[in-house]
Amino acid sequence: MNTHLSLLNEIKQGNYKILARVLTLVENDIAPGDLLLRDLDSKMEVPVVGITGPPGAGKSTLVNAITNHFTAEGKRLAILAIDPTSPFNFGSLLGDRIRMASQFNNPNVFIRSLATRGALGGISAKTIEMVDVLKASNFDLILVETVGVGQSEVEIAGLADKTVVVLVPESGDEIQNIKSGLMEIADCFVVNKADRDGASAFANNLKKIVHHGVKTIPILKTVAHKNEGIAELCHWIIRPVIGVQTERKEFLYAEKAWKIIQHFKMKKVDKKKLRESIHEALKKNDFNIYRFADEFEVDG
Repeated sequence: MNTHLSLLNEIKQGNYKILARVLTLVENDIAPGDLLLRDLDSKMEVPVVGITGPPGAGKSTLVNAITNHFTAEGKRLAILAIDPTSPFNFGSLLGDRIRMASQFNNPNVFIRSLATRGALGGISAKTIEMVDVLKASNFDLILVETVGVGQSEVEIAGLADKTVVVLVPESGDEIQNIKSGLMEIADCFVVNKADRDGASAFANNLKKIVHHGVKTIPILKTVAHKNEGIAELCHWIIRPVIGVQTERKEFLYAEKAWKIIQHFKMKKVDKKKLRESIHEALKKNDFNIYRFADEFEVDG
């Protein structure tokens, strides 16, 4: 059997050690990661739930509570935590992962952190590839947690079957942004830390805005560290999506394909050659970055 097919078989059997190795191969474009991606089953039906929201909304604590709920029912979960890339060491900033420490020894939980690698919205082609690899394993649910900055909320909708947007009572400014993007992608709003002052007023304001929309979006209140409201949220998470619109599915697949194509086209850009060409071009008095970009030859 080909190496990549035997690896794929191990992943399907739930071998987490092999799964971790394959994710590393895929993340770093090491063979046979590319072959493995091309042999994935396209009919994988493992639900993917995106959890996004501003920093400080308590997403990690919420993910921890959700994980505890489902593993208590014997379900297997994969968690992909997308961290902003540090500009200094280009690694993942893993501070929030401390809160998930109790899950690392749970045999029914697989946790992976992924740096955004400078993807403007936080969702890169690598995220798509790694989620697809996770879907090939034996999980009942995949959670993708990302920091809601820039376009990441909108982009995560292209990756997940359902998107949860987590806010806190202090997220007054976030309310202003809801009409410009979040409304289109949120399938559920969670007001976390709902034991704080102003939580009910905040949830009511949110309901008023949401009810002006075309789809009914549930607004749930949770206090993740006290495990309050988690059962109701988990019930919503596993509820089947009824009548998934073909048009939406096509749109999301087009978005995924666009990311993947963009990633592979950019791989052909030789950064060293680019720097050398810039070095020469800057010696000319008539240097223009746009003309330079037009004339720069991409290999392949």
